[in-house]
Amino acid sequence: MIRYQRGDRTAFVALVQRHQTPLYNFAFRQLRLQSAAEDVVQEAFIRVVQNAADFKHEARFTTWVYTITRNLCIDQMRKRALRKHASLDDARGADSDGPTLGEMTADKRANVEREATGDELKERIAAAVDELPDDQREVFLMREVSNLPFKEIADITGVPENTVKSRMRYALERLQAALSEYEEFARALK
Repeated sequence: MIRYQRGDRTAFVALVQRHQTPLYNFAFRQLRLQSAAEDVVQEAFIRVVQNAADFKHEARFTTWVYTITRNLCIDQMRKRALRKHASLDDARGADSDGPTLGEMTADKRANVEREATGDELKERIAAAVDELPDDQREVFLMREVSNLPFKEIADITGVPENTVKSRMRYALERLQAALSEYEEFARALK
């Protein structure tokens, strides 16, 4: 970021290449729409360009860009909540043009029974994550999908680190309860 602030345009390319995929994964899991996640990430990098001079090196670039992306996701979710009609971008179950989370993560080598159970489990996990309260889902995704440390999540969300850890614990407890019927299946995989 220092190099980009000094006018090195190739440094910006490196920032995009390094952070685009993790930011997209975070936004996609928050918004559940490919096009919305792509738009959020693009807008996040536009804001990086627009506000590059304001970036202070007191925080890590990752913290700053995740904060921007998080705020854009929140804006998108608020807009969606206010919308009175269904979005044309929403997935329509089997009629969806884009791949589902289950399709994107399916193991092609799995046997049919295991694949069927795995697909069902992936759908249940995605549904359980979607049912988490917003603050818990956000922390869970930043920690488990983006692999961010708790301190950085605290900086991004603007709450104390202990609050972040509590939200993560509550999220894990809810997920464990929601997926308890699959415990035997998980033990069989070991």
